Amino acid sequence: MSDPREDDLVDRLDFDVVPPPLSPIFDGELATLEPVAMRRPRRQFVMFLGAVGIVVSVAIMALGLRADLSQLPAGWVPLVAMLWIAGIVAAAWFSMVPRSGAVMPRWRLASWIVVGTSVVYVALGLCVHPAGPSSLDYGWERFVRGHGCLELGLATALVPVIVGSWFLRGTAPVRARWIAATVGAASGCAGGLLLHFYCRIADGPHIGLIHGGVVGCAAILTALIAPRRTRSRR
Repeated sequence: MSDPREDDLVDRLDFDVVPPPLSPIFDGELATLEPVAMRRPRRQFVMFLGAVGIVVSVAIMALGLRADLSQLPAGWVPLVAMLWIAGIVAAAWFSMVPRSGAVMPRWRLASWIVVGTSVVYVALGLCVHPAGPSSLDYGWERFVRGHGCLELGLATALVPVIVGSWFLRGTAPVRARWIAATVGAASGCAGGLLLHFYCRIADGPHIGLIHGGVVGCAAILTALIAPRRTRSRR
C-alpha cells in the first residue's frame, strides 16, 4: 500500500506549470553561439616547422653563407646542422603535441627539453669548434664584439615564437611558462641553425656562449612574455 502522505503530495503537484521564459539577454547569447574549431596539434607542429624553414631559408639567402664553409670538415657541418634541427623538432613536438587522449601539452618533458638544449649546445660549441683559414677567432679578449650574432639569432627566433605562441593560445592551465619556454627553445634552435651557416667566427667562447646561448636566451624571454597567450582562460 502507498503512503497516504505521498498520494496527497502528488495530488497537490501541478505538472502543467509552464516554466518562465529565458531572459532576452541569455536568449540572445544562445542565438549567437558558433561552433569552435578543434585544435589540431600535429598540423600546427608541421606548420611551425614550415615557418622555421621559411625564416631560416630567407635569412640565409639574404645574408649569404659563411666564407669558410668549404674549409670546415665535411662531416661536421651537416652533423651539427642535424643537431640543431633535432632540437627544433623535439622542442616543438613536446610543447605542441599532447600525448594520446590528453589535451594539455607535455610540460614535464618540455621542461627537460628546455634545460637539455640550453646546456648541450653551449657545451658542444665550447668543446668542438673546427676552423679554416678564413675563419675568425675573437677569443675571450674580443668576446663582447660577437654580440651581433646573439641579436641576429634572437631576431630569427622572433617569427617562430609568434607562430608557436599563437598555436598554443589558451592550451595550458598550469605550467604555462615551461610550455612557452619550450617554444622559445625551439625558436632559439632556429636562430642557432642560421648562425651555423652564416657566422664564420669559430672560437669556442663565441660558438658555445653566443650561438648556443641563443637557445637559453630565447627560452627565457619567451617564458617571460608569452605565457599570457598559452595560459588557459578560466
